[in-house]
Amino acid sequence: MITQMKKYTFLVFHRDYEPFLQQLRDLGVVHITQKAAGLIEDNEALQAALQHEDALRKLIAQGAPDQLIAERNEVNERIAAAKESAQQAAIWGDFDAARVQTLKDAGYTLRFFECSSKAFLAEWGIKVSEIGGKIYFVQVGEGPDLSETPASEIPAPEKSAAEWLQEVENLKGLLAAANARIEAWQLANLDDIKAQLKEARQNIDWQRVTLSTDKLAEGALCLFEGFCPIDKEPELNAMLAAAEVYYEETDPAKEDATPIKLRNNWFTKLFEPLTGMYGWPNYNEFDPTPILAPFYLLFFSLCVGDAGYGLALILVGWLIAKEKLRIEMFEGLGPIIAVLGVGTTIVGYLSGTFFGIDIYAADWIPACAKAPMFKAWLGDGTGNWMGYDIMMVLALIIGVFHICLAMTVKAICYTKQNGFHATASTWGWLLLIVGGIATAILASTSVLGPQTTQTILIVIAAISALGIFIFNTPGRNPLINVGAGLWDTYQMATGILGDVLSYLRLYALGMAGAMLGAAFNELGMTVLGENPNVGTAIGFALIVTFGHVLNLLMACLGAFVHPLRLTFVEYFKNVGYEGSGKKYNPFKK
Repeated sequence: MITQMKKYTFLVFHRDYEPFLQQLRDLGVVHITQKAAGLIEDNEALQAALQHEDALRKLIAQGAPDQLIAERNEVNERIAAAKESAQQAAIWGDFDAARVQTLKDAGYTLRFFECSSKAFLAEWGIKVSEIGGKIYFVQVGEGPDLSETPASEIPAPEKSAAEWLQEVENLKGLLAAANARIEAWQLANLDDIKAQLKEARQNIDWQRVTLSTDKLAEGALCLFEGFCPIDKEPELNAMLAAAEVYYEETDPAKEDATPIKLRNNWFTKLFEPLTGMYGWPNYNEFDPTPILAPFYLLFFSLCVGDAGYGLALILVGWLIAKEKLRIEMFEGLGPIIAVLGVGTTIVGYLSGTFFGIDIYAADWIPACAKAPMFKAWLGDGTGNWMGYDIMMVLALIIGVFHICLAMTVKAICYTKQNGFHATASTWGWLLLIVGGIATAILASTSVLGPQTTQTILIVIAAISALGIFIFNTPGRNPLINVGAGLWDTYQMATGILGDVLSYLRLYALGMAGAMLGAAFNELGMTVLGENPNVGTAIGFALIVTFGHVLNLLMACLGAFVHPLRLTFVEYFKNVGYEGSGKKYNPFKK
């Protein structure tokens, strides 16, 4: 739900202006209306403050000044180069650069070559090793001239592999010292830098508020506006009464850029960040989160569709929430991950999948545990219903319901905002689609007879046609309305079908994850064999663990993206959601 706001206009004497702003900031409940970004951001002082803030953010993010970071990076590069050189030197075995130099001093010449295994001829030189389809060999002879070969000559190694590895160990000591210097700097400075960042943010907020204040009567009076949630109104009014400043309190007008503060229960609140990813609602719109939350949970669960993966998500979410598992990108998301895991566990159980195992077909699952599964009460035990896969039919049914719900919400909200006369076309489409579907369901279940069904469909078509083709825009030429209705019909006919079919991705992703999980299980069982031993058991455990972790990660990625698409595109388009509002951000410390 969207919290109701009150609009305040403040008129303050210039001498009282800064103390009054201090009081507002201490209270921390008023969202100050700012001027257009171009009028504020071009200010030189504010630009300098923003650059200072960016520098502090960068310093905190990288954890040390550029010089210390560069020193550590240089050591890491030297370690990587030494490891690569060790790999190259290992080709030549126990290479001793000193002995090679002794041969050179005695007048011998050594040349190092590589070529493909198939092309090598023994008379070319002494074979040292064969790696990756290539043979590495040397030519040794007296004097500077040796026989020419078509092989590729490569530089002689500078050190042996053992010497390069020893250099790696020495460099690790330098790396430890570099990390110690960074840690010492963080211990001495990081808290102070974070405090400076907070102060910089407060300075920027202060400058933006002052730049948004109009100076009247040759600077003697300061005028600015703000918004306060209605539940914080008594606190603000008490402070204003004590401050003895002039103010006006009104309800926000439609043209005001009223900030948005959402008020939802604990479950719906978990999904508010998803709403924010698309855009906050306008003040005269509706909060889509209460509908987005259960459907996103359902969509995610269908896309993953495995009870075992759901249990894994519950565990990960719980560990993150309890700060026993720290993953920066998931910070604060432990509760929603656990909730998504609960939904996935339920849907996975109903669809009969547990870590890629078809538990409906498993003999070790009792019949009473199989009774709630889709295959037991919707199909014939094979996963089909009326010749179609149950999960595919379910995905289409969910799509139809989701879009019909969107059209219903759109009709109600548009009517509330603009009146019924301006939304006749919306109601006409809602009656035609939802009424037609409801009538078809009742007729297919023999609740309505053929004659009654025909009469109802004719009435629905007639009333819908009036709204769609005649009264879609009141006061306009009826012929223009008919043309607009025909164009709207074309868009709806092509758009609705495509929107419904988009929900098949729920079925496709769930099926793909289940098949891939089953494939890893089968591969693991193949390695385990009919007569397992310790080696095959370890191989089985590695394959199954790696396979299911990989499958879970891919499933979660798809389950995050595609439900968002179904919500942002199919649902928001049919519900008429704009999402161009601005989040409530009170002026506070």
